Amino acid sequence: MFAYIVRRLLATIPVMGVVAIFVFSLLYLTPGDPAVIIAGDFATVDDVARIRAKLGLDQPFHIRFGDWLWAVLHGDLGISIFTNLPVARLIGQRVEPTVALTLFTLIIAVIFAVPMGVLAAWKAGQWLDRAVMAFAVIGFSVPIFVLAYLLIFGLSIGLELLPVQGYVSITEGFWPFLERLILPSIALGVTYMALIARITRASMLDVLSQDYIRTAQAKGMAANQVLIGHALKNAAVPIVTIIGIGIALLISGVVVTETVFAIPGIGRLTVDAILRRDYPIIQGVILMFSAVYVLINLLVDLSYTLLDPRIRY
Repeated sequence: MFAYIVRRLLATIPVMGVVAIFVFSLLYLTPGDPAVIIAGDFATVDDVARIRAKLGLDQPFHIRFGDWLWAVLHGDLGISIFTNLPVARLIGQRVEPTVALTLFTLIIAVIFAVPMGVLAAWKAGQWLDRAVMAFAVIGFSVPIFVLAYLLIFGLSIGLELLPVQGYVSITEGFWPFLERLILPSIALGVTYMALIARITRASMLDVLSQDYIRTAQAKGMAANQVLIGHALKNAAVPIVTIIGIGIALLISGVVVTETVFAIPGIGRLTVDAILRRDYPIIQGVILMFSAVYVLINLLVDLSYTLLDPRIRY
C-alpha cells in the first residue's frame, strides 16, 4: 500500500506539470496582445510597454515559465494586475465560502442520492423507480442557474423563507450561516444528486442480480440487511468513484452558483478576474482547482481497499 501511495503521488507530478504549462499558456492563447487588452482603448504606447514589462512579456517564453513555476513551487501565485495584492492572499480570503458551499452540497447530495438509487434498484420497474429516474433525467438536464432563479423566485421572493443572496461566516452564528447555504446547495447539488442516484441504481441492479443476494433472500434475511449489508457494500466502489469524479461538477458549478447568489467565494473571484482579464488570478485559481481534483482522485483510489478487501495494490 505504501509503495502504491508513493507511486501515485509521483504520478501526479507530470499531471500537474501539464496543467501548469496549460495554465501559464492561458496568457498567450487569448486573441491579441494581453498587454493591449489590459491597458484599454485609451492607453499610450508607454502604458502598454509598462504592462508588458510587468507581465514579463518582453522575456522569452521558457524564461517566463521557469520563473513563474519556481515562484509557484514556493507558494507565490503572482500579483493581481488590478488590486496589486498577492493572488494567494486573495484566494485565501475567498476559500471559506467556497469550501462551506462545496462540503454542504456534497453532504446533502450523498445523503439523499444514495438512498434514492438504492430504493430505485430495489423497486426496479415500479413507480418509485420511475420517479427517481425522472428526477435524475430532469435534474441532470436543467442548468444550475435556471434552477437557482426558480428557487429564489419560489422560496425567497414568493414564500420569503430564505435569504436571496449573501454569505455569513459560521463564526457569526450557525443558523445565519446555514440558511444562506440552503438555496445555493440545492441549486448546485441537484445535478450532482441526479448523477449519483443513476450510478447507484445501476450498480445496485448489477449486484442484486448476483447469486449470493438471492441466497440471502432465500434464507429469509430482512430487506434492509440485504440492501445495506450485502448489496450496497459490494456496489460501493462505482458509487464512490462517481462521487469523486462528480467533484468536477461541483467545482464548475460553484462559479455559476456563487455568481447568482452573490457569495464572495473563489467562484465569484474567478468570474470577476475573467471579466477584468486578471490573468494571475485566473492562473492561480485553475492551478488550485486542478491540484484539489488530482488529490481527490488519489483519495478515491485509496478508498477502494477499504471498500473491497479483494482490491490490493
